[in-house]
Amino acid sequence: MGDLFSEDISEKYDQHNFIPLAQRVRPVSIDEFFGQEHLISKGKPLRSVLDQGHLHSMVFWGPPGTGKTTLAKLIASKVDADFISLSAVMAGVGDIRKIVNQAQESRSRTGKATVLFLDEIHRFNKSQQDAFLPFLEDGTLTLIGATTENPSFQLNNALLSRLRVYILKQLTDASMKLILKNAITKLDQSDNAPQIEDKALSLIASAADGDARSALNLLEVAFAFLSTSDDHSSEIKVDHVKEILGSEVRRFDNKGEYFYDQISALHKSIRGSDPNASLYWLMRMLDGGCDAQYIARRMIRVASEDIGNADPRALRISLDAWECLERLGSPEGELALAQAVIYLCCAPKSNAVYKATKLAAEDVKSFGSMEVPRKLRNAPTKLMKQMDYGDGYRYAHDEKDGIVYGEKYFPDDMEARKYYYPVDRGLEIKIKDKLNKIEEIARKNL
Repeated sequence: MGDLFSEDISEKYDQHNFIPLAQRVRPVSIDEFFGQEHLISKGKPLRSVLDQGHLHSMVFWGPPGTGKTTLAKLIASKVDADFISLSAVMAGVGDIRKIVNQAQESRSRTGKATVLFLDEIHRFNKSQQDAFLPFLEDGTLTLIGATTENPSFQLNNALLSRLRVYILKQLTDASMKLILKNAITKLDQSDNAPQIEDKALSLIASAADGDARSALNLLEVAFAFLSTSDDHSSEIKVDHVKEILGSEVRRFDNKGEYFYDQISALHKSIRGSDPNASLYWLMRMLDGGCDAQYIARRMIRVASEDIGNADPRALRISLDAWECLERLGSPEGELALAQAVIYLCCAPKSNAVYKATKLAAEDVKSFGSMEVPRKLRNAPTKLMKQMDYGDGYRYAHDEKDGIVYGEKYFPDDMEARKYYYPVDRGLEIKIKDKLNKIEEIARKNL
């Protein structure tokens, strides 16, 4: 092929200096759109709507780089509607009014519908979201929102009830390769793009971590890298891609949907006593840039919520791991987190403490601020003693077994309740036996 980046070819690339590759190769038809077959394959929900030409307002919910913007443009093109794109980060209610006026004018002049694509729709507050309602109702606008956050949390009910939610899935490596190959084919037709070996293409697809925009950006960098490479290769190889990638970071999205999904997966893996899956999620979060201190705090919660008194050492070990992390920092302290995670996984499980606290909290709300029984009140002053504070209190250490069998410690106007039900696992087996024995002796003394 000779010098692929000779002067005439470089000039072709220079013409597109300010247009990212992802924009240049954006699909122009549904048949070029890869990776969301559950929505756009023949007979699938969104494809059926498009084929019938029935446009409705919707929201696309999915990870970055899964094709939300592209799909919105294809939909507008498919139904021959005017397409207007806004970002909720930059726009406000004033912009919506301008678009409404534009849409009304366009409909009266051409009869065309207007599709408003609002990227990051979750950035709009509740009152801004309400501004859409009358114009969706009268058909002035068809709204297509895009979000990486759960719409049920981020959109108000009035707007959400007028939108159909379509979930876009993270792109697989196979879908990513199709997108990259399609891009190369398009470039071959116009820019004489260099060749790329299949292993290198696979590496780019994998490194992009489900984000097509990231994959296409990497491909574009690979093209540029090849033009300056000293080996004068006519093909992008694995070594070229490795050099470009350096130290890549997987998607994490701190405090967003992925954050909560991954911490939930870690918590549930520990609860399910699977040390291998737990380690995977721990390292996945650390690799993605999660604050290790947050994970340490969550492990304290796990130790109390899911293990409790079945193995009280779990709480101490979690605290020790946190202390190690604070003293050593990252990455040295992360090994202590891993040790604690494995211990939590292998410890006997009990949520008896967690359930007991919830039951007690419900009664606190139900019964209100009931008086503390006088016998349980402290009497540090003469006046308090004259008011019978502490009168009738029996000091447990002076009693047989150190227990006042049958004593009631609840408020006088409240029946004694039972919240804590130890399980038949770990130390709670012995705790359960002791509590049962106390209850049995108390019954005999009545």
